[in-house]
Amino acid sequence: MVLYFCLAMTKKNEKINAELYSSIPLAQTIVLFCQAKNIQHIIISPGSRNAPLTKGFTNNSFFKTYSIVDERVAAFFALGIAQQTKQAVAVVCTSGSALLNYYPAVAEAFYSDIPLVVLSADRMPHRIDIGDGQTIRQPHVFEPHLEDAAYLLPDVSHATTTLVDHPTQTLLKKGTTKEAVLSRQLEIQQQNEVNINRVLNSAIDASGPVHLNIPFEEPLYETTNKSIVLSQNTPLSKEVMTQELDGFIDQWNSVKKKMILVGVLAPNSLDQSIVDYLASDPSVTVLTEATSNLSHHTFIQSIDTFIAPLEKSGNSLSAYQPELLLTLGGMIVSKKIKNFLRQNPPKVHWHLDEKKAYDTFYCLTNHISIAPLNFFEALKQKQPTYVKSDYCTHFLAQYNKHRLLGVDYLKKIPFSDLKAFALIFKQLPKDIYLQLANSSTIRYAQLFKLPPLKGVFCNRGTSGIDGSTSTAMGAAWVNDAPTVFITGDLSFFYDANGLWNDYLKPTTRIIVINNSGGGIFRILPGEKDTITYDTYFETVQQRSAKKLCQLNGIGYLSASSSLGLSLQLKRFFRPSSRPQLLEITTPRTINDTVLLNCFSSMQGE
Repeated sequence: MVLYFCLAMTKKNEKINAELYSSIPLAQTIVLFCQAKNIQHIIISPGSRNAPLTKGFTNNSFFKTYSIVDERVAAFFALGIAQQTKQAVAVVCTSGSALLNYYPAVAEAFYSDIPLVVLSADRMPHRIDIGDGQTIRQPHVFEPHLEDAAYLLPDVSHATTTLVDHPTQTLLKKGTTKEAVLSRQLEIQQQNEVNINRVLNSAIDASGPVHLNIPFEEPLYETTNKSIVLSQNTPLSKEVMTQELDGFIDQWNSVKKKMILVGVLAPNSLDQSIVDYLASDPSVTVLTEATSNLSHHTFIQSIDTFIAPLEKSGNSLSAYQPELLLTLGGMIVSKKIKNFLRQNPPKVHWHLDEKKAYDTFYCLTNHISIAPLNFFEALKQKQPTYVKSDYCTHFLAQYNKHRLLGVDYLKKIPFSDLKAFALIFKQLPKDIYLQLANSSTIRYAQLFKLPPLKGVFCNRGTSGIDGSTSTAMGAAWVNDAPTVFITGDLSFFYDANGLWNDYLKPTTRIIVINNSGGGIFRILPGEKDTITYDTYFETVQQRSAKKLCQLNGIGYLSASSSLGLSLQLKRFFRPSSRPQLLEITTPRTINDTVLLNCFSSMQGE
């Protein structure tokens, strides 16, 4: 089923007056460096102190600028764009508490390796902590979740009289000559350029968040048609990582029980020839998560489907213990595979990544600093024959037994979260981008074989629910194909401002599973159905998304039964001139039982 939508797009990024520059040198310098580094998408939140940056970006035809009021939403929206384009994206805010709202997205970008550039306007240093409005101590607020940062020096050639007359400033002495001001300004300009160049290079090179704090003195709105010339712009100097692989390859070829576990991975990270090569090796079992964007009929694509029934039956999992574990990609969702590998550790654990390696299973032996594709290509070239082994077939036999029993169980269950997800994935169109919220949504998605998609994404860096909608809307805006976003009710209502902007693509489809609270807490151990539990854990609620859809110009559909959902999904995926939301209401108190019984049903006799 291929999905096509008509596009009725307006010019959201039309420039106000092309090629005008702020009269403040530091503001000009920031804008010109962003252009030089090909940082094209600029997400701006309203404010006065950041006016020099706003005017500079919006009056330059190179940039695609966006206006989003809520800074937390703006940062996650930017993260979504960067996630899809694999390019650095900048966010711009005014001074004060506005900056602090970026922190959740900064942390997510740090742990998800996404280049996010924070540009925060600030008051002059001598105006901090004296009782002026919209002033906080802005330097260092995001550390240690940054790849780099610079707290830039204010210009002295701008508003010089105001500066000299201020009784507590230390930038210029009273009676300073014009020549001395110009000389000091040249020093400031050169130092700022060096720092800006380094920080922006770090965002791109290290693929992570950075922060530039930028102090401005009034007046803030003046412009000029004369551009300064950058003198300190140097290109990226990314070090080419080389790794001696012969020893690893020899060891690989000698091991009969090898497990490959793949976490968050960008689409097309591995060629199909590599996927087929790994699938053909009888000594290799490949376990993939929904966010791995890897698929093959011999891969274990639902890890919990394999492990949970064995846990419930009390059978030992030690027979599946690998001798060598090879991990690649980002964070792992499945708690069950974490527990299995911690209790049954391999003799050797390698992680493939150019940047970092986490010791998730407490047995990491080697961080192989190389792109996974390069490692597997080298392995493929130098592996003469596959080692004889039944490791993969042993895994697959048990997995397929569980999977088929699970399919039978799904036919019998009442309408519930599990049934809703089964129907959604059965009717999900091919060739779309899928965005998943955290908590229950990503965990339910892990239980199903997904159809061929352009990509599956979820904010697994910090695994928070706070910016799922905003990220999905940013990603959808720059995608060349429709985006389907699946979320739970608490995640959706928490990030309701993610829909408060002018950048909602008509091809976007939002599915809200409304089980009247934090349904995942019903699955976790603990006393249920008490006033304390309902109020402070599950946080039971009776809200509907309908009015939010009316407020934001989104089409609304609803379903509360299996038949109703099947019919509404057909309607939901049809072309339309505006985004659509489908709210699926499920019975709150049975969802946990249905899910846990699913794993029990897979035990068989």
